[in-house]
Amino acid sequence: MPTVLAILAEGFEEIEAVTPIDLLRRAGAEVTLAALGDGIHVTGRNGLTLHATTTLAALTAAGPPDFDCLLLPGGPGTALLRGDPRVQALVRHQHAAGRWLAAICAAPTLLNDAGLLAGRRYTAHFSVAPELPHILSNEKVVADGRLLTSRGAGTALDFGLLLVEKLFSEEKSEEIARSITR
Repeated sequence: MPTVLAILAEGFEEIEAVTPIDLLRRAGAEVTLAALGDGIHVTGRNGLTLHATTTLAALTAAGPPDFDCLLLPGGPGTALLRGDPRVQALVRHQHAAGRWLAAICAAPTLLNDAGLLAGRRYTAHFSVAPELPHILSNEKVVADGRLLTSRGAGTALDFGLLLVEKLFSEEKSEEIARSITR
């Protein structure tokens, strides 16, 4: 089964994290939640606290871990992700290994910080348009090679289903979509 690492920073956007994680787990992916801070409880922008699997420090103590996909939720916590050199190292490691990178809302700025968006198709939240002038603002989700991006909380379901499609299959994504809409 595919493995996914989701990094959670204080102030993450709950819908952008929980929705893709839920859909990936329904499909059978092994999703690890890594807290950016020192503890395993991380509170989102709207006060929901998630219990992470581990901390990023523990996960990276022996070097960069290998996951099929790195999932970066957005929200105000994106600033903390951008300010942490371990996260940038993981983004670069994931890209160099030819693995999936998934970012939603403001999190595509991390991909830009790593120099991965030049000449690529992507979308992101309108609030980061000054930094990312080539946002495909009318697109809910955009796949360009192994880079998967989405606009924000309102597109989290589409984003999660895209992740299932890319990590499993189009059929699996359709199956999961049917199972949650009946």
